[in-house]
Amino acid sequence: MKGLITKSTGSWYTLRDEFGKEWDARIRGKFRLNEIKHTNPLAVGDHVEYELDKDQLAVITDIHPRQNYLIRRAVNLSKKTHIIASNIELAFLIATISNPRTSTGFIDRFLVTCEAYEIPVMLVFNKSDEWDQEDKSAYVELKNLYESAGYEVLSVSALQGENLAELKLKLKDKVALVSGHSGVGKSTLVNALSPGLDLKTKTVSDFNKKGQHTTTFAQMYVWPFGGFVIDTPGIKEFGLVDMDKDEIQDYFPEIFALKEECKFYNCIHTIEPKCAVRKAVEHEEVAVSRYESYLTFLDEIEQSETDYSKD
Repeated sequence: MKGLITKSTGSWYTLRDEFGKEWDARIRGKFRLNEIKHTNPLAVGDHVEYELDKDQLAVITDIHPRQNYLIRRAVNLSKKTHIIASNIELAFLIATISNPRTSTGFIDRFLVTCEAYEIPVMLVFNKSDEWDQEDKSAYVELKNLYESAGYEVLSVSALQGENLAELKLKLKDKVALVSGHSGVGKSTLVNALSPGLDLKTKTVSDFNKKGQHTTTFAQMYVWPFGGFVIDTPGIKEFGLVDMDKDEIQDYFPEIFALKEECKFYNCIHTIEPKCAVRKAVEHEEVAVSRYESYLTFLDEIEQSETDYSKD
């Protein structure tokens, strides 16, 4: 029988069958050995084969090939990765201009991760009802920046309902993953799109203007307008895992588009002469913040390769 993993808490899972009924599930023992690289052999979004035992418990016997998946570095296991979710048709990152501010570095890290695993992505800036004139100007600047790089950008207000109808059209009939650092109103927005879910929400701390975590593990829910949403934990940082320094440039669309114009085929756009990317940055054809993110990620990967070589 075929099923879909909708919840994972470690060794136990929730499985949704072809008729929409959910079952408690576990993995058949030897199945664990199939995945060595990741800390979790199964993830939310996985399509699986299962059978029911005498206690009406779903025993997962096989996993179907994944279309894609999103990973992060596992906590306290720097060489291991954790699959956040799989088979994602659209990832939408919830960001905020202020209260708290989402940095371009965080946004770029998410975008690069999605690009690496071929996951379509869009940026959704929440809390537009709170914006003053300075915030509105900042949004226009960021919107122009990311749209010029090829990404779709939308402003919404979960509390006032602004642009939620447009967002629903983007999400309809898709398996969508929603992410964002704590405090951006992720659960509030999901609740506004699907009031029956009633996800837990918390306010931003007045002390440090940072959000409080409300989600502890990924979980899939059914959209009332068609499709599914995968809610993810508030993520501080995505680890740039399974990437090398030569390929990171391919995950910045505007840099990838220019690489063939560089003098040297193996140019990594740092100190090489006649580099088309650095020239584009100087002429403001590539955003400085995007180039700085690229350099940061490049250094991070080089440092990671150095650290691993010492072990």
